[in-house]
Amino acid sequence: MSATAWSEAAFLGLVQGLTEFLPVSSSAHLRILGPMLPSGGDPGAAFTAITQIGTEAAVLLYFRKDILRILQAWWKSLTHAQWRRDPDARMGWLILIGTLPIALLGLAFKDAIEGTLRNLTITAVMLIVFGLILAIADRVGSKQRTLKELTWGHGLLFGLAQAMALIPGVSRSGGTITAGLLMGYSREAAARYSFLLAIPAVLASGFYQLYRSWEVGSPIAPGPTALATLVAFVVGYGVIVWFLRLVSTRSYMPFVVYRVALGSVVLVLLAAGVLSAT
Repeated sequence: MSATAWSEAAFLGLVQGLTEFLPVSSSAHLRILGPMLPSGGDPGAAFTAITQIGTEAAVLLYFRKDILRILQAWWKSLTHAQWRRDPDARMGWLILIGTLPIALLGLAFKDAIEGTLRNLTITAVMLIVFGLILAIADRVGSKQRTLKELTWGHGLLFGLAQAMALIPGVSRSGGTITAGLLMGYSREAAARYSFLLAIPAVLASGFYQLYRSWEVGSPIAPGPTALATLVAFVVGYGVIVWFLRLVSTRSYMPFVVYRVALGSVVLVLLAAGVLSAT
């Protein structure tokens, strides 16, 4: 296995860690940058999903106390009625409900997600369109609601927004944060719930693709993929810390500008024949 394969994997892991939690779409970045590397190929949906195990491990580490508290309360709520009124138990149920849309749609449109929807033209358009929607949400949202006010209906809407990220360019965090802002949640509340909501879906997808890669193979070998996942974990943890501090005081406009600029550049490169849509 060449040194180039390892260095490319480390680079893609770095990109995954830097972009997974920001509202800029990590899958879009891997899809755009992959063909520009010496190997010149799309890393594939499987590689993207597997490296996301690393970034979700960072979420598990950062939110470990919250996650343990939610799991304990949720488990008790299964057999003890009084625990069903506990906020942490309720959060556990809301996360499960919010996971249903991406699970169902992911299975229903599996072939399109791994094929047609990875078209670079679609990716570029999604970067621009959902960047502009994020800008509108950040401007008009009241930003007053906290996670204690999260309703069952809002939990499902968060889940539907997360499911949109099955299309590269939408962004898992960007979709859920946008939905949260439109429903009146604060930037920090929307971001924290986005992180928690992603855990079941991303881990399930990552381990499923890991299992599949043993059977059908992957464009990137297991060793470099493991390195990319490790790099994504380390970098992703630092991004979580920085991002949660940032959204407490700053708007999302820099990310909006970046998304629109990146999408526009990709469309220009596609039109010039520098990049191929497929």
